[in-house]
Amino acid sequence: MTHPSKRKGNSFERELVNIAKASGIESKRAYASNGESLGLHPEVDCLVGGYKIQAKRRKVLASWLYPSDEVDVVAARPDGGEALVILTYSDWLDLVKKAENSLDKG
Repeated sequence: MTHPSKRKGNSFERELVNIAKASGIESKRAYASNGESLGLHPEVDCLVGGYKIQAKRRKVLASWLYPSDEVDVVAARPDGGEALVILTYSDWLDLVKKAENSLDKG
């Protein structure tokens, strides 16, 4: 029987792929959450619009990670490290669709 945390992770990966597909973005989940099944690095859990995603689902995330209603993204960087941008999955999918559309028209 599959461990509950493994089931939770698999469910999240399927959720990401299904939402993307519903948005019209080509997506697929790596078999057994192993990117090698897609010919990629083992850390890759799914492909969404050609982007390699490692999906992490946790019971609780720090509240400061969430963009408020007043901002579109949160940017964070450790001292001496590279900045990361955090935005909602739906906003990111919109950006992916816009990028795909501009490539199609180009």
